[in-house]
Amino acid sequence: MITPRAGRPSLVVTRRLPAAVEQQLAREFDARLNPDDHVLSAAELQAALTSADALLPTVTDRLTAQVLQDDTADDAVMLMLMVARRAGEGERHVRAGAWTGWRPTHLLGTKVTGKTLGLIGLGRIGRAVARRAHHGFGMRVIFHDPYPPPAEVVAELGAEAKRTVDEVLRDADFVSLHSPATPETHHLIDAARLALMKPSAFLINTARGDIIDEAALVAALKAGRIAGAALDVFEREPQVSSELLAMENVVLLPHLGSATQETRVAMGLRALENLKAFFAGTAPRDRVV
Repeated sequence: MITPRAGRPSLVVTRRLPAAVEQQLAREFDARLNPDDHVLSAAELQAALTSADALLPTVTDRLTAQVLQDDTADDAVMLMLMVARRAGEGERHVRAGAWTGWRPTHLLGTKVTGKTLGLIGLGRIGRAVARRAHHGFGMRVIFHDPYPPPAEVVAELGAEAKRTVDEVLRDADFVSLHSPATPETHHLIDAARLALMKPSAFLINTARGDIIDEAALVAALKAGRIAGAALDVFEREPQVSSELLAMENVVLLPHLGSATQETRVAMGLRALENLKAFFAGTAPRDRVV
């Protein structure tokens, strides 16, 4: 265990956090904040780890962390609606001053209500998406998860288990990814699996960027093998493929899954709770294994 330096433990906070969190961190610790909110380099992170008693990182720091939130479920549903109803295209059309008025065949989209949603992964966030889709939009929900929840949970969600990822891809009108990033899920959605999807289907990713082979996705979209995609995460984040940027049938968001005031404050306070436990000599609630 690290022995805290004299006085309050020193803490490096790698990115700007909501004011309420930073103020409490400053009260509890000798907090070194990041006033210009720049992404710390590897050298800066190394210096922080060797000079401070603790480091409070964020997802941009590429340090494994566990966060608890369901705002990503709202994000996934939003992306599904946006790509289905061509909302991104519509907003760009209006902002460009190109809209001349209502037309009966203008920007026709795809109905969501009553369609089939396929979930790859039925963990906490996947279940929240299933609940919104089934009870909110009357969608048929199918899923594959190697470690499925109890049968009563699946029944409450109105969900139907499939034996394989491939079965989900073949049947779904919308495929939403909710798998963790592991060696097994790297490029889980590759060219062969994209070819299984319906030409009218949409792919949604709010999980991890490298679950999708992005080059294969670009090729599938160009060839019309799927209807569109909606992405909140990217394989080489924050770099985004120039080919994806040029496509009208793709919705792109800057990793906003947990980006609500309420959740970011809760995340910061949860990290604070773990820090206080560590320096008190007790086991932190969320340990990185």
